[in-house]
Amino acid sequence: MKKWFRNFWNDTRGQDLIEYALMAGFVAVAAGAIMPSVSTSISTIFSKIGSVLVAGGG
Repeated sequence: MKKWFRNFWNDTRGQDLIEYALMAGFVAVAAGAIMPSVSTSISTIFSKIGSVLVAGGG
């Protein structure tokens, strides 16, 4: 069990995906700040993503 936990803790395979998702979020926030007309569309997209994640992804 200890070896499994150590391997799990040191596993970085999903790290790039999280970094790309964070960067996409920052770009969306910046775009919403620069172009207020786009902010409602961005808000709608994030709301839909949030509802899918809360519902269990499918």
